[in-house]
Amino acid sequence: MMRFDFSRRDFLRWTSGGVALLAGLSACSSPAMPAPRAPTAAPMTRAPAPTLAPEVPLEVKLGQMLMVGFRGATLAADAPILRDIRERHLGSVVLFDYDVVTKESGRNVQSPAQLRALTADLQRAAKIPLLLAADQEGGMIARLKERYGFPATVSHATLGARNDLAFTRAQAGAMAQTLADAGINLNLAPCVDVNTNPANPIIAKYERSFSPDPQIVAAHALEFIRAHHAQRVRCTLKHFPGHGSSTGDTHAGVTDVTQTWARRELDPYRAIIRAGLADAIMTAHVFNAQLDANDPATLSQPIIGDLLRGELQYAGVVISDDLQMGAITTQYGFETAIRKALEAGVDILALANNLTFDENIVARTLAVIKQLLAAGTIREARIDQAYRRIMELKSRL
Repeated sequence: MMRFDFSRRDFLRWTSGGVALLAGLSACSSPAMPAPRAPTAAPMTRAPAPTLAPEVPLEVKLGQMLMVGFRGATLAADAPILRDIRERHLGSVVLFDYDVVTKESGRNVQSPAQLRALTADLQRAAKIPLLLAADQEGGMIARLKERYGFPATVSHATLGARNDLAFTRAQAGAMAQTLADAGINLNLAPCVDVNTNPANPIIAKYERSFSPDPQIVAAHALEFIRAHHAQRVRCTLKHFPGHGSSTGDTHAGVTDVTQTWARRELDPYRAIIRAGLADAIMTAHVFNAQLDANDPATLSQPIIGDLLRGELQYAGVVISDDLQMGAITTQYGFETAIRKALEAGVDILALANNLTFDENIVARTLAVIKQLLAAGTIREARIDQAYRRIMELKSRL
């Protein structure tokens, strides 16, 4: 695993959980020589949850709440993403192999050696360890592809159809080791959408669901997560509260599941949360009037606050799906989307910077949040809440 090169004094000042986290990181091997991994490992011991040190600067807390994408397979010393990490305390970075705007491959991922070097450079710039994320579901949705020299993967649908939990664990373990060797510590997977619409243009079409049966989805997702934990990679359940029944694609525009969604789509989340294995949960941009007659899930306090936090009793990190997707940008201005996401309870705002590209997206987003705080629209207690959850997740890396 990666050795994170940051100041012990700074980290201990910023979180009282720093001792536990530093102890875990100090045992990690250098990025140039990843430690060999056994096929199985004992369950990870959770470090005590960090509590907020009173002197943590607001800028640090805010920076930790962003997950941003960037362009570049290598980084110059003055690269904008490094500036954002060093100066604006950016807490999470998402990596892609394909640039949607330029229609070019190799955006961040070109080979195993190149990717290891890139993630090492990113981590070296951070005083607080980064969440380095990628969508590595398997099959068609994999950023670390065979064509770049990475091992082949299989889709969720293939695993669910075979319905062999040991096979799923083995396949997921191989994916997790690939991610860990590359320096990626957060998989934006598994997809726990229930495949209720076989004509779904964004879930079923790309074989992203394990099954139409929520129990099968939950069982395979749990094995997928356990295999990742054995390699010290964390997982993200998506897309809450369920995208499998949709007839549209939230990348393109409004996707209304009011007439197609069923409460059984919550069952995988319920099972994984009860098992204590939900590291992070990503929201969907679907509109569901059964749950909120006004806003899509990412911007909905009834869905995130009442349903996810309340009914399902989830206390961990909530990550938005990409806020630059059409389901958000065609209906909401940038400032409104940021405000509503924070009010709804999103802890990490994802701005993938791939459907559109803004080199200054971090500075722009931070300016919006600071304006909301200055106006009293968002209270600093909401920021503190998100920061605590993020630091608790990072303490388990």
